[in-house]
Amino acid sequence: MNSLTIEALTKETFAGFGDVIELDGAKQIPINLGTTIRYHDLAKVDVTDEQGRTLVNLFRGQPRTLPFEVKMLERHPLGSQAFVPLNDKPYLVVVAPAGELDPRRIRAFVTSGWQGVNYAKGVWHHPLIALGEVSDFIVVDRGGEGLNLNEQDLVESLWLTEEAMKVAVV
Repeated sequence: MNSLTIEALTKETFAGFGDVIELDGAKQIPINLGTTIRYHDLAKVDVTDEQGRTLVNLFRGQPRTLPFEVKMLERHPLGSQAFVPLNDKPYLVVVAPAGELDPRRIRAFVTSGWQGVNYAKGVWHHPLIALGEVSDFIVVDRGGEGLNLNEQDLVESLWLTEEAMKVAVV
């Protein structure tokens, strides 16, 4: 069984795949007569190829259990895709760089719970992997004409295991 190492999600380790959406280090702007803090410009939403438009969606992810078999990845060649969790439950992120899918370059991350991710245009990723309980996410992505979804099966499955996750959260 080929298992993936699961890493803690940080802005540095995820930089080649897109943005980590979190409040740490974000520009803070007081608004609404000082009653609200705006955490400004958290991700680079990129959806305008081929006259795309921004969509705001809610995804409700059913929980997955470990060990979990990664059999395929998908990508969106015309726009980025951001996931912002609405609860404080860790979830798993599996990615590979944009371009031709190279299984040797697939990486797995576990979020701290409130961290979101914004997959850059063309970055390969696994569909949502919620853990523990049903989890809701605001998803910002691209709508419009053009083919914006490619899926590719892996020649050999990779596994996400409880043991690999324990190492990441230590």
